[in-house]
Amino acid sequence: MDRARSRAQALGMPVVGSAAGALLRALAAMVDARGVVEVGTGVGVSGLWLLEGMAPGGVLTTIDVDRDHQRSARAAFAEVGTAAARIRGITGRARDVLARLTEGGYDMVLLDADPAGVEDYLDQAVALLRPGGVLAMVGATAGDRVGDPARRDPQTVAVRETLRAVREHPSLVPALVPVSDGVLLGVRRRR
Repeated sequence: MDRARSRAQALGMPVVGSAAGALLRALAAMVDARGVVEVGTGVGVSGLWLLEGMAPGGVLTTIDVDRDHQRSARAAFAEVGTAAARIRGITGRARDVLARLTEGGYDMVLLDADPAGVEDYLDQAVALLRPGGVLAMVGATAGDRVGDPARRDPQTVAVRETLRAVREHPSLVPALVPVSDGVLLGVRRRR
């Protein structure tokens, strides 16, 4: 984890905070996650947290538009001894990749990418969840900017729109957990 964080710092990439990571790990364990989709691979920090909580043999499908991110994450996973069969790295745009995955086939979906595109693929992400599955988005308070109505920068506006979309989504029971930079959760209704 420390080496992955150091690589992220060298690349100027943000990573999930320790409190948010611990929450993701606990959620993966709570739902006995055997299949998890992560949008936004980064250098693998959030993936490491998820893998720690997932069921033995569970598979993490991680999506990123950048091949270098996939390579960095694979290195992080290999450094902790994660079997290659537990990782499915897919390079591509979330909207395109999510459309090809199995609906209802996943226990958890993590949105850890640029919030500007989330509304475009939120319904696809929710459709991937089995009933009782968990949608999570890190960075949900956008560095405490979301609560300041004067903040109108594109990233803050995108996070606000995603918060609203999850809160109003008919298939989700939402919650905002104020750890690290905020974790937005949505549990897929069982009906």
